[in-house]
Amino acid sequence: MRKVVGKQYAVKQKGIENQTIVKDLAYQTLIDLVEAEYLNSRQKAHKAIDTAMLLGYWRIGQYMVEYEQKGNIKAEYGKKVLLEVSKDLRLRVGKGVSRTNIANMRLLYLKYPIVQTLSGQLSWSHYVSLLSIHDDLERSFYEKQCILEGWGVRELERQIDSALFQRFALSKNKEEVLQLAQEGQKYETPKDIFKDPYIFEFLGLSEETLKKESQLEEKLIENLQTFLLELGKGFAYIGKQYRITIDGVHYFVDLVFYHRILKCFVLIDLKLQKVSHGDIGQMNMYVNYFHTEENMPDDNPPIGIILSARKNDVMVEYALGGITNNLFVSRYQLYLPDKQQLQEKVEEILEK
Repeated sequence: MRKVVGKQYAVKQKGIENQTIVKDLAYQTLIDLVEAEYLNSRQKAHKAIDTAMLLGYWRIGQYMVEYEQKGNIKAEYGKKVLLEVSKDLRLRVGKGVSRTNIANMRLLYLKYPIVQTLSGQLSWSHYVSLLSIHDDLERSFYEKQCILEGWGVRELERQIDSALFQRFALSKNKEEVLQLAQEGQKYETPKDIFKDPYIFEFLGLSEETLKKESQLEEKLIENLQTFLLELGKGFAYIGKQYRITIDGVHYFVDLVFYHRILKCFVLIDLKLQKVSHGDIGQMNMYVNYFHTEENMPDDNPPIGIILSARKNDVMVEYALGGITNNLFVSRYQLYLPDKQQLQEKVEEILEK
């Protein structure tokens, strides 16, 4: 039973008939402080455990490599050593020391021979996913991006599967690709948020089952968290079918976001078929409207992105010619990309 007593709360505790504990604002503040400190300390404890585990596994990898080097052990015999070590350790410490785990610890040391290069912000599970990437540039990108955007392991693996590094890299030259690998993707200009293609495999749709643009729009909103992950860091959802009125005629922008880092609206139009020059003209009108009618004084110019199942690059180039607004036309696909083909294209950029 609860009744308000001025700025205090009188609460009769269960099982206590004659005693009333008065909970005033100071008491509520106390509870808030204790809760925050408890949760914070628990989080720090978990982080400390993760860091200690990562460093311990790195040292185990070091012991394995040094043992092999001293004995001049060849690769085939090294595999047998891993198996024997895991068998003997399981007898002593139980589970968690499988041959795969020991091999990953060894690989961790080989890929990160300087222990200070390991990030305390990433867990052992993060590094297990990163160690599955053979290319050093690609691995470095995902490590940096994971730290910048705070990905969990699940998000990291999804981005690896969707070839995020290769999709960003294809729009860059050699120097920019190397910078991308060393620093991650930074969001400083409108072009930095652009990908081609965007991958929507998480929708569970196919070209046969996708019949209407409204269906694609609804599915994207139903899977908004994963959609935001695909769009990249900084996107905040504003609304769908955003109505604008010009000369008494209503128009509707499919999806509207605000980019917190670039400080601008991002308008997205969805097309099931090949994009046309009329679609580009319409998006240009939307961007002009937002710039004049929706922008606040400290907002930067809006960005418009048309996502289409198909596009003709030559037509797009001509249609965008002379347009000063930030407009981009990209493809989307409903399945994971052929990562090997994308990687080969990236390697061609690096070899030039």
